[in-house]
Amino acid sequence: MSVTFPTYRGKMKYHCISCQESFDANQLYYTCPSCNGILLLKDTNFHELKKTRAEDWRKIFDTRAASKNSALRGIFRFYELMAPILEEEDIIYLGEGNTPIIESSKELINETYIKSAFKNDGQNPSASFKDRGMACAFSYLQHIIRTQNISELLAICASTGDTSAAAALYGAYIGKKIKQVVILPKGKVTPQQLAQPLGNGATVIEVPGVFDDCMKIVEHLADNYHVALLNSKNAWRILGQESYAFEIAQWYDWDLKDKAIFVPVGNAGNITAIMSGFLKLHELNIITDLPQIFGVQSHHADPVYRYYSTEKSKRKFEPVTVQASVAQAAMIGNPVSFPRVQYFAEKFIEIAGENSFQIMQVTEQDIIDSMLKANSHGHIACTQGGESFAGMLEAKKQGLISEHTHCILDSTAHHLKFIGFQEDYYNDALGEFGIIAKKELQNHPMSILSEKEKNETALSEYITKAAKEIINKLSLQKK
Repeated sequence: MSVTFPTYRGKMKYHCISCQESFDANQLYYTCPSCNGILLLKDTNFHELKKTRAEDWRKIFDTRAASKNSALRGIFRFYELMAPILEEEDIIYLGEGNTPIIESSKELINETYIKSAFKNDGQNPSASFKDRGMACAFSYLQHIIRTQNISELLAICASTGDTSAAAALYGAYIGKKIKQVVILPKGKVTPQQLAQPLGNGATVIEVPGVFDDCMKIVEHLADNYHVALLNSKNAWRILGQESYAFEIAQWYDWDLKDKAIFVPVGNAGNITAIMSGFLKLHELNIITDLPQIFGVQSHHADPVYRYYSTEKSKRKFEPVTVQASVAQAAMIGNPVSFPRVQYFAEKFIEIAGENSFQIMQVTEQDIIDSMLKANSHGHIACTQGGESFAGMLEAKKQGLISEHTHCILDSTAHHLKFIGFQEDYYNDALGEFGIIAKKELQNHPMSILSEKEKNETALSEYITKAAKEIINKLSLQKK
């Protein structure tokens, strides 16, 4: 279906959460030039979008979902709600967005007594949700390269794995105008994740420490040198990740009554973007109900949980020293986007009440057991997807969801990125995380015959012997 690119253009400005100052979006800012506060990107012409009826917006977005126009096939089918200063030639599309929502298997629902579904963001091109933000951030970089006639730009990010994979992929696609550098905590990124930026030709720098240490280095470089920071401190990343909320709303025909979204909280960019996205849809009356939002954190990295579990009058945000977590991508003790979480959570609660926003704490045992249980029922949840699943079970235990609630679980990456944790679980080798393997969740290959037996046996006899052993092990009955 041929769909023309939108004619609407907004007026984007950076807005400081702390001092309320605004700055034109014609250059990269990561923090407020006046007070060093956290920035949001806002379209000051957003009110113009209210002139279009809600039912017409629904039709526009639904029509674009079938488009063959590359610029509108992915996250930018919601163009007017995200970055409406970009031209069609700026937009980079690598197949991101439009990831499937898969209803939980009947057996899993019968076991949990909760109606649920997984949104498989691991089916993005670099196999994680980070591609949503990178598609927007790199499209903006192409915009400023084109409009400001920049010959070369160095882009840099800190990462626990997924951010670097996404940044390297999009940077490589654009080509020589963008040089990509990623800084990783040495020994704390899975081999699969490390292979991705290396394969895409990025400069990979490993440093001792954890993600928070890498982030401080990147912030220092961005504050003092001409580099483009690509972590979620970059407000363009947040805009791209809002598409996650838009897609959920569209999938459920814009009806979010009795829906609950469970999201792992690492650097807090994703939960920020999801709340922002739903609030935009609500402001335009495209949706009439806000879903419940549940952020989930491991007890090994839980600064946001600690803040919201404290009595409101006594709350004070304090970073935590993280411990090793199987939810490696969420192992962050000082989330950059925490001020944004506060900002949007207040708006959510103001509209939909106290129960509309909650932060859950789960154990490492809960996370890995939940991932294995989900995948043994036909899903492809990563450890962070297991974190979402565990958060749902905890919410039910606390009575925060009802029998009518339909839970959508964010599986942020493909489970193959974290497959080493599954292997370690099966071998009962996760003691450093305080995890004890449960026999009912373990699985091992069965071996039959030896190489010697195969080599010393005629083919027909080998097949007969192998089949006989399989028959015995599986207790097969003859026809």
